[in-house]
Amino acid sequence: MAETLYIRIGSQAQDAIHWLIKANGSNEIIASGELKNSTELTQLTEKAQQRSVITLVPSCDVVLKRLSVPSKSARAMRLAVPYMLEDELAQDVEQLFFAYADIDKQLGEGSKDENCFVAAIDRILMQQWLQWFIDAEISCKNMLPDILALPLVKNGCSAIVLNEQILIRQGIWQGLTIDFSTWPVISRQLINSVNNQEAEGEDQQEEFSIHAYSALPSDSRELNITAMPEELPLALLAQNVQQQSFNLMQGEFQYKEKRSPIRANWLWAAGIAIFALLFNVGLKGSHLLQLNAQQEVINKEIIQRYKTAFPNSKKVRINTIKSQLKRKISEAGGEGEQTGFLTMLSKVRPAFEAVPELKPDSLKFDGKRQEIRIQAVASDYQYFDKFKSEVEKTQLEVDQGAQSNQGEQVSGSFSISERSNGKRNTRGGKS
Repeated sequence: MAETLYIRIGSQAQDAIHWLIKANGSNEIIASGELKNSTELTQLTEKAQQRSVITLVPSCDVVLKRLSVPSKSARAMRLAVPYMLEDELAQDVEQLFFAYADIDKQLGEGSKDENCFVAAIDRILMQQWLQWFIDAEISCKNMLPDILALPLVKNGCSAIVLNEQILIRQGIWQGLTIDFSTWPVISRQLINSVNNQEAEGEDQQEEFSIHAYSALPSDSRELNITAMPEELPLALLAQNVQQQSFNLMQGEFQYKEKRSPIRANWLWAAGIAIFALLFNVGLKGSHLLQLNAQQEVINKEIIQRYKTAFPNSKKVRINTIKSQLKRKISEAGGEGEQTGFLTMLSKVRPAFEAVPELKPDSLKFDGKRQEIRIQAVASDYQYFDKFKSEVEKTQLEVDQGAQSNQGEQVSGSFSISERSNGKRNTRGGKS
């Protein structure tokens, strides 16, 4: 039976780390323990081999937000969210990493207006956690805030004590981590919140209750606490992790599989064999004749395209077409063969071939600014970003204009120019 290693790390390198090995599909605990700090993660290196690893991180370091974003486009929504939360977060949004939950699966009853579930975390802290696992040679593919692994309680919350902290889950995307020192204040707030709801006459089919899986501090006497069978904290969290599809390791932090040395050697050997086979076939005379025939077809196509571009040309020969084309380019650009409309257009052409989904609607050339302006349409925003990336590979400078929906299509514009020597490309920001 397959097994999973669960690791609950701390906020700082010196914090204690809990771990547990559990058989999948069973409540059987194979082994568990506690490490003094992050440097002892190497003790789990061997245990992590041949087992999947799920990491739980302190929820006090993760901000969970549920929002109503007026957009149907996931890309536009994710561009807007950081700035919608800018006034609510203590840090600059540029310092934070945002991970998004599967909206369709995370929506719950009473959440019809909320279409975006997001977790914000300090980017440097995320890098630090992942570096611990790299140093310990442990492959970590899944990372989850610990409160989301607590049981979900209708008209109440679940709680458990871990490392002199109380983990509380209040909803499908809501919870908090409380130190023992602040528990009296938080418990009083919970009591007042329940009393206010009763005073306002809110209709509650069931009384608000805290399902406690370990003994809570004595200040909890006035709360309605339902004592649940006491559980090893990590064992309780492990039981509910599999119900979560959310993973903090997204985007820039998404796990990248490493190719094993054996597989790499096999691919290298296969590549050599394929190359030898192709080389042997290439020596055959029949293939040479075929190449000659293809060359003739290509030559005719080049001549035909040249005549189409320059219909006034009379004599066109394949061995002089290069020099003739250079002269035409020089005449069109006025500044030699390295500039001008046709030179730039020839550089942009591979980008259109790489992104056939983006169709040019209009194309203009500004001779004074040596700039091509393109108005284009596509079925999705991603094709505009892909086209911009392809053009930048040719060392051209791209300024991506605004984009807008036009029915089932997206319309946008680009301004493309030669990049000056030593000039850093700072144009073409997000729209």
